[in-house]
Amino acid sequence: MPGSVPLALCLDTAGVQVPWYFRCPISLELMRDPVTVSTGQTYDRASIESWVATGNTTCPVTRAPLADFTFIPNHTLRRLIQDWCVAHRSMGVERIPTPKQPADPDLVRSLVAQGHTLPALRRLRALARESDKNRLVMATRETRAALVEIAFSSGSTEELEAEAMAVLALVGLGEAEAAEVVGREERVARLGKILAAGGPLEARVNAGAVVEAAASASGAEARAALGAAEGVMEGLVALCLCEEKSHGAARAVRVGIRGLFALCLAKENRARAVSAGAAAALARRVAEGGAGEPERALAAVERLCRAEGGRDAVVAGAGGGAAAVSALVRAMSGRAAEHAAGALVAVVGGSEALQVEAVRAGAMSQLLLMVQGGCSERAKRKAQHLLKLLRNAWPTNGCIANSDDFLQPY
Repeated sequence: MPGSVPLALCLDTAGVQVPWYFRCPISLELMRDPVTVSTGQTYDRASIESWVATGNTTCPVTRAPLADFTFIPNHTLRRLIQDWCVAHRSMGVERIPTPKQPADPDLVRSLVAQGHTLPALRRLRALARESDKNRLVMATRETRAALVEIAFSSGSTEELEAEAMAVLALVGLGEAEAAEVVGREERVARLGKILAAGGPLEARVNAGAVVEAAASASGAEARAALGAAEGVMEGLVALCLCEEKSHGAARAVRVGIRGLFALCLAKENRARAVSAGAAAALARRVAEGGAGEPERALAAVERLCRAEGGRDAVVAGAGGGAAAVSALVRAMSGRAAEHAAGALVAVVGGSEALQVEAVRAGAMSQLLLMVQGGCSERAKRKAQHLLKLLRNAWPTNGCIANSDDFLQPY
């Protein structure tokens, strides 16, 4: 929990000495899920996974190279720690829960081998839904390739294809599998057909997630091919605008935003996206708060503002010029401030009235915070450019209007 005091420190302060062999050598905290690495050393799973995720390939204690990155649960040590916790319960020590272990790789391989049966695919889907750890175990080249073949096989039943697509949407695609999808016209057409068919929402969401995964793992040429496929862009816009009162509606909106963002990374797709209604749809979600994907939504809006007709579509989608300006100014206080500033440049650039509206909405204070704060150089340049653009709308009696301190070349 952010801001919480480490358990071991609390116990030490309370006079309960945690045995050193129960502490993780990395965090020095009481281990909750001890695992042993190839060198024989034991660490808390979260700590060693974080160590490896940051690019380290050696054992933190011995500094010897890790032969592999398999982490074997140390059940004996975990049970000893739990027994120690129970023995010290009267001193305020809570028993650590038994962690749920990741899926067994052998089980995953066995299920993949039976992949052309519904029970096996449903079991794989259940495992993928269960945890990030399971999805990490399942995200191998072999598993993904097998799922792609089933999801797009003309010899599979519609139910098998749908189930395989659902698993693929959860596990994702690597570069090789993305090429296997995008490089086959009939597979891209299949995704467009599902997205545009108006069928079950879950099927459309899974197809959209596969489009997003393929686009994210591909280059500009492949993204352009995906965006040009009939039904793909329109289907993602429909997901972005989903208003169904169902459990999957929020996921549909997120998938729509993520898919449109990934496709709009390719310049060739931006005019298509505007024509399909993406600019208006994304602007509407930005005005509503970003629907859980504010950074991607704003990044896509900024790009689409530069496409022909994009600026007008964004203004219309947000509910008019004043509403669009207010939404973008509000967004400049968040993590997507750079993209909000870039989009605001396009929205107010040719309108003195909207420039005044931006100042009234509080743009100046947000922009000055961006220039003075820890933003990237690119974000600062955008903020400086917008400050210069809004200069004529500044109050004439304000101290800001008499200062050029923040107006550097864009």
